[in-house]
Amino acid sequence: MVSEAPPFWWEKSGWQAWALAPFSFVYGKVAGRTMKKAKRASVPVPVICIGNFTVGGAGKTPTAIAIARAAIDKGLKPGFLSRGYGGTLDVTTLVDANHHRSVDVGDEPLLLAREAMTVISRRRVEGAKRLVAEGVDLIIMDDGFQSARLTLDYALVVIDTQRGIGNGHLVPGGPVRAPLDEQMRQLSAILKVGRGNAADAIVRTTARAGKPVFVSSIQPRPQPGFEGKRVLAYAGIADPDKFYRTVEELGGQIVSKRSFPDHHHFSDEEIGDLLEEANRLDLLPVTTAKDAVRLNGHHGLTSELLSSSLVIEIDMSFDDPNAAGTIIDVAMENCRRRKLQHP
Repeated sequence: MVSEAPPFWWEKSGWQAWALAPFSFVYGKVAGRTMKKAKRASVPVPVICIGNFTVGGAGKTPTAIAIARAAIDKGLKPGFLSRGYGGTLDVTTLVDANHHRSVDVGDEPLLLAREAMTVISRRRVEGAKRLVAEGVDLIIMDDGFQSARLTLDYALVVIDTQRGIGNGHLVPGGPVRAPLDEQMRQLSAILKVGRGNAADAIVRTTARAGKPVFVSSIQPRPQPGFEGKRVLAYAGIADPDKFYRTVEELGGQIVSKRSFPDHHHFSDEEIGDLLEEANRLDLLPVTTAKDAVRLNGHHGLTSELLSSSLVIEIDMSFDDPNAAGTIIDVAMENCRRRKLQHP
């Protein structure tokens, strides 16, 4: 899977997308066949998958966390299953947020592990079995919708309403991961994030298919005394502009922006440049929680940058306060039926 989305993916179809159309056609045939004919293993607990139609961030991780919190409120013991993208460990691993570093397990698993038990595994079936052995009674997969080798009891596909599905082309001509008709067939519901209109066509298609559409927004946690601060905003995430909008919504005055690739591990030179610019212009460095976990656990300049940065934490807020509970209830009922049919 492409790790860094080129800008033309998020613009109206141009010559780049059309020049790559033959490769997108082949990719789509393979991805669609993989989704349609995948042999999937079952585990004895409900599995909720949080996915998205495209490469790039749409809000999967905060959505997964919101559902885990709702599960805990119901008295359940949820566990997260992640591939551990960006980490170097290639064995199934129970993540310890106080021990592991992002270079080992990836940044998103460290965020998830602050909330509930988290296992990373390149082989999701093996990871799911590990979570079951650890006593979880609900598995929440962060990503993996198009490549799942597990039977899914609920597939929630998250779509950002500012970017939608970009130019609508399949990889590599665009950001779409698999043919939309196959994705639409296999999803249980979609979650539109934000108040933009780029997802309107997908929402209409989903509604016509009789599948639920949930609505949510990213809510930054309050930052007392932040309004009016002159800041250097830096982020290594899939959609840094989303973070910059959040900083401005909180009242920060962005003097300088520094964008890096998603899951980026900062070099000493990059860190030194950030610190030098912040000191020279008397700016407050601000960054995301995802970037902060990649900086954590290091010494020297890395530790200095982290300690001097304000970390903007966010939460996913559903318009319907019962939405997460409904998703969990449906997944549990689907799991019950699954086990009755295949005891």
